[in-house]
Amino acid sequence: MIRTIVVGAAGRMGGTVIRTIHEAEGIEVSGAVERSDHPFLNRDVGEVVGLGEIGVSLVGDIERAIEVGEVVVDFTNPGAALRSLEVSARRSVAAVIGTTGFTPQQMDKVGELVKKTRCVLSPNMSVGVNLMFKLVGEIASILGEEYDVEILEAHHRFKKDSPSGTAMRLGEIAASALSRDFHQVGVFGRKGVIGERKPQEIGMQAIRAGDIVGEHTVIFGGLGERLEVTHRAHSRDNFARGAVRAAKWVITQPNGLYDMGDVLGLK
Repeated sequence: MIRTIVVGAAGRMGGTVIRTIHEAEGIEVSGAVERSDHPFLNRDVGEVVGLGEIGVSLVGDIERAIEVGEVVVDFTNPGAALRSLEVSARRSVAAVIGTTGFTPQQMDKVGELVKKTRCVLSPNMSVGVNLMFKLVGEIASILGEEYDVEILEAHHRFKKDSPSGTAMRLGEIAASALSRDFHQVGVFGRKGVIGERKPQEIGMQAIRAGDIVGEHTVIFGGLGERLEVTHRAHSRDNFARGAVRAAKWVITQPNGLYDMGDVLGLK
């Protein structure tokens, strides 16, 4: 039985991960972590997420939970996730991180920490989205320079980062397939009299509304036709199932940084 510590356990995604682990075979929740001022600290996390008692109390510091785990699953924020990875690396515990919004400096730190442990870090744990990553690269490579690339993403009103990490990754994949630098050609929203669209541009539009779980569309627009690739998440369950799959996979891997493409054998 794989002993799993869930960080951000009382949040929307953390609760979904705990419920998914509870239903899965060969894996269990052994620790649950929240911020130090959370009102539900010291309560049974199963009761907090609607499962009933499971014998695991919610604690306010990962250091209090790390000794009972083999893998940490974190869907919180970049600062907290980096802290989880620091503790995991020190204890040689594996990690699965679904957090987005890391700065380049934070990613440099991640690169240092994974020399001491193994970590799956992905902006999206969905199996479907990771297949989309692969397909978008192949489509961009085949269609080439004659097709404009535009990316649309929509999420719930509570999401803090924009564009989403998934949308950014789609832009990077398309740019790479077209031999472009996404940081040079990415255009984030348009307003005013900006002139004709430049051929090298990769456009990015973000929508925040209501309780949209997550939608991503990549448009390849040519003269006379367009091709669209869309993924719509109907619930957070698919992200949680991907995280559980990653947790089972990563504990047997050598130290290093992986993504869901590695987990799913898409590379």
